[in-house]
Parts: sequence; structure tokens; C-alpha cells
Amino acid sequence: MSDETVTAAFLIIGNEILSGRTKDKNLGFLAEKLTETGIRLSEVRVVRDEEGEIVTAVRALSEAYTYVFTSGGIGPTHDDITCASVAAAFNKPVIRNPEAMRRMAVHYETTGREFNEARKKMAETPEGATLIDNPVSTAPGFIIGNVHVMAGVPSVFQAMVLELLPLLKHGTKVKSRSVSSNIGEGTVAAGLGAIQERFPDVEIGSYPYYRAGGFGTTLVARGTDEVLLEEVADAIRQMIKELGGEPFEARPEDSEKPEVMEDKKNAG
Repeated sequence: MSDETVTAAFLIIGNEILSGRTKDKNLGFLAEKLTETGIRLSEVRVVRDEEGEIVTAVRALSEAYTYVFTSGGIGPTHDDITCASVAAAFNKPVIRNPEAMRRMAVHYETTGREFNEARKKMAETPEGATLIDNPVSTAPGFIIGNVHVMAGVPSVFQAMVLELLPLLKHGTKVKSRSVSSNIGEGTVAAGLGAIQERFPDVEIGSYPYYRAGGFGTTLVARGTDEVLLEEVADAIRQMIKELGGEPFEARPEDSEKPEVMEDKKNAG
């Protein structure tokens, strides 16, 4: 395991996401898998199918993070412009990748479908790109620089992520401790802020819930030092007791179905 901090950004590309017609199912999967490998997902952006917006986002994210992952826009239709846009971001020409063409020709011959011009568009990559295997439908994603370009279809995206992760540099895994209580956020806020000041190297989050007619809060500490995390958890437990509450480890939302808190301002 590396002691290095490895960071990532996720760029979701597609008008259909911004319109609400398609609900993104890839972010949660990617975040979970990156966390498991010690890669910290630090930023997520959603942009339209417009070359200028994609180029600007790719360049900015590529400079800021260890890795960039994208989803959407590498299909056979006119609005699938991700490949060309990413190529433009790296000042590279678009080519029909010989290995991608070979794989796809075999696939379409095997399935008895025509490998037509539209489908050949899915074999295009920026010049110099490395392919990302696609065990679901063959048409590959690609890597150029530190940018990893993948399909938007969840089953294909997820398969590509699983193919890709073993090839990436892993960082120190972030661990967590959770402490819940039947005390609202507004009551714990001041004490929680003081604990955060005492432990600046630990990220502390507050997550309200509503159950059985009452409010409660789950407080989550995240960091790489397990000893320090336990100190923070002990401090949180002590604070809850001093406020007249009873701390417990299990999050009630894990075992029951509380009402979802749409607005944290109502949780106080």
C-alpha cells in the first residue's frame, strides 16, 4: 500500500443527464470502488455534449488530479463527441485504432451483425491512446494522459472500471468511524465544531435522519490513521453523553427505513 495521496475527478458527459431524462448510475459505483483502492474522488462535474465545455473540463481536471474518469459520449451517433473532444484537449488527432478495429471486427463477425461505418466510429481514439477493455460489448474505452474515457451505459461503465482499477496506482485507504445518537444536528453542532478543531487531520461529517417521530444524527469521522479515528470517535461519544444523549454504533438508516432528510435545516 502506498502512503501517497492519490486523487481523482469524475466528468459525466451528456445532455440527457442534465435534462433529467437519464439518471446517472455510475457515480456511486465509481466512488465506492475508488474508495476501496485508496483513490480519493475529489470532484465531480457534469457537462453538455459540447466540445468547448468538454475540452475546458478535461484540461482543468487533468491538471488538478492524479486521475480523471469520464462517462458518456463514445457511441456511434452524431452526438457522441467525447472522443473528438478529449483528443482536442490533448491536441491529438483522432484515428481509427487498429487494435480496436480488430476486436470489433471479430465481435461483429461472431454476432452476425454488420460492422458498418457508424459502428466503426466506436473504434476511434486519440492518437497514442491505450485501450480499456470492454468485456460486455467489446467496443473499448481509452486512456490518454491521465484521462480514462468510458461508456455511459452502467453495465459497460462498471465492467470497464473493474478492468481498469488493477492498473492504477493505489493510495492510502481512508477508513471511517460512525457514531449515532437521538440528538439533532443543531444541538451537536457547537461541540462537533470544537472536536473538528482539535483533530484537523480527520474529516468529520454530520448526517441527520428522521425516525419514529424524532430527529437524530449520525456523525462520521474519516481518515487514514485508525488510532486517531478512535480518539475522535471517543470524543464524539463523550460529547453526546454530555448533551444528554446515548451514543450507539449502528446507523439506524442501515436497519430501518427512516424518512429521507431533504433539507438539513429541518434537522436541528
